[in-house]
Amino acid sequence: MELDFDVKKLIKQAMGARMKAYAPYSNYQVGAALLSAQGRVYPGCNQENASYGATVCAERVAFFRAVQEGERAFRAIVIVGGKAGEEPDSYAYPCGICRQVMKEFCKDDFLIIVAKNTKEYEISTLAELLPHGFGGENLA
Repeated sequence: MELDFDVKKLIKQAMGARMKAYAPYSNYQVGAALLSAQGRVYPGCNQENASYGATVCAERVAFFRAVQEGERAFRAIVIVGGKAGEEPDSYAYPCGICRQVMKEFCKDDFLIIVAKNTKEYEISTLAELLPHGFGGENLA
C-alpha cells in the first residue's frame, strides 16, 4: 500500500510516546501517534490506574487530545506496544473500546498501523478491524 505520509516518522513518534506510558501494573507500555487530516500529529500513551476501569489506552488518549484541540478528521494512527524495558516483539492491535472510539471519529478507510519498529509494521483499515461497526449513522 502506498502512503502519502511518512509512516516511519509516525512510527518513531508512537515509539517516543510509548516511553512516557504509565503502566506500573501490567508493565505493558503502549504509544500511539494519531495523524489528523490537516497533517498534525497527536501522541498518546497508556495510563493505568489501580482501579483498572479507570485505565485509558494510548489510542484514546491521542484521540481525546486531538478532539480537545478541535480536530474532527483523521487519516491514520500508529500503535506500538510491548513489555516495559524491551523492544516490541509482537503487534499491539487496538482493543474493542478503542476501535469504537475510532468509529466515532473516522471513516471506514481510516488507517490503523501496528508496528514493532520502523521496518516491521502492518496496515489495516478501520473497516477491516471493525467489520459491521456501529456508529452515529446507525442512529439516524
